[in-house]
Amino acid sequence: MFSDELKKISWNEIAKIIKNKTNADVCRALSKDKCDIDDFMALVSTAAEPYLEQMAALSHRYTMERFGKTISMFIPLYLTNSCVNGCVYCGFHSKNKSKRTILTYEEMENEFKAIKRLAPFENLLMVTGENPVLAGVPYIAKSLDIAKKYFSSLKIEVMPLDTCEYAELVKHGLTGVICFQETYNRDRYGIYHPYGKKSNFEWRVNGFDRMGMAGVHTIGMGVLIGLEDWRTDCTMMALHLRYLQKHYWKTKYSVNFPRMRTSENGGFQPNVIMSDRELAQVTFAMRIFDHDVDISYSTREPMKMRDNMCKLGVTTMSAGSKTEPGGYYTYPQTLEQFHISDDRSVAEVATAIRNAGLEPVFKDWDMVLQ
Repeated sequence: MFSDELKKISWNEIAKIIKNKTNADVCRALSKDKCDIDDFMALVSTAAEPYLEQMAALSHRYTMERFGKTISMFIPLYLTNSCVNGCVYCGFHSKNKSKRTILTYEEMENEFKAIKRLAPFENLLMVTGENPVLAGVPYIAKSLDIAKKYFSSLKIEVMPLDTCEYAELVKHGLTGVICFQETYNRDRYGIYHPYGKKSNFEWRVNGFDRMGMAGVHTIGMGVLIGLEDWRTDCTMMALHLRYLQKHYWKTKYSVNFPRMRTSENGGFQPNVIMSDRELAQVTFAMRIFDHDVDISYSTREPMKMRDNMCKLGVTTMSAGSKTEPGGYYTYPQTLEQFHISDDRSVAEVATAIRNAGLEPVFKDWDMVLQ
């Protein structure tokens, strides 16, 4: 399990190595055809900041070689904002007194139909808070059964599950799981997750192993930018990615760098602010480090940033997103998890992608491949 590997890694030592990287380290990394984790640390260090144009060119080249002129499109659907966890940064945390919603199966189907009217989406991400009693595995399984009548690719972003539970959901049409570790800083993880099942660091970080053992086709990873030093956290995620690729080599992987935005959560503010240049830097660094990993930007990010980065390393984007349960049809005014930044219509996002010389792809998977 990856938690055992983490015991051999010092957060403070990784941070120190990154801080001490030099121009020579960056140049050496940029000259290599295949980078290792030490090179990644150089590319996310402050020493790499003068090399962003060179990094962008390399990132663009590798992206075109592996993915061509395409951007895979997906849309999220929040099934519930009910949650028993106490994550201090999240609008869904249990002490938030706002009204909670759990979509019925009929309401869910209405949402699916509304999404299909927006655009020909085939890649759906279904999201829940953590409420295993009212919205646990049976609820998710039934949701997948209904959704697969409308969509070819079905991913979930829910509480970490047991291996057998992931395997069961695969039988119901599940093609991928997205899970954000939030932060790999074990010593401070509990500050942000004071209670609930999510407060168990080992359970969450080892969830990715359980996904791999269950044969999940696609695993999505991410750290929440705003909690801890992003350079160290992203390095830890890169280490985790390499571990997973070694142990579960049949699985496809994606990464995300969501920057914290305001939410209805009592006023928690980010500890770390990542600039647009820094987001571009870590995106380029990840593409240079791993030519094949899918890099995703959600509507958390502003329009200009998404339009620029779709040409330079990003390969998957959402559009037309609602972060409240039933936001497309049933309950447009329910509790959001966070406020989006890019509020353009799907058509407007697709036009911007085409104007960049790329093609928005709404279907890249079919159930027949299961």
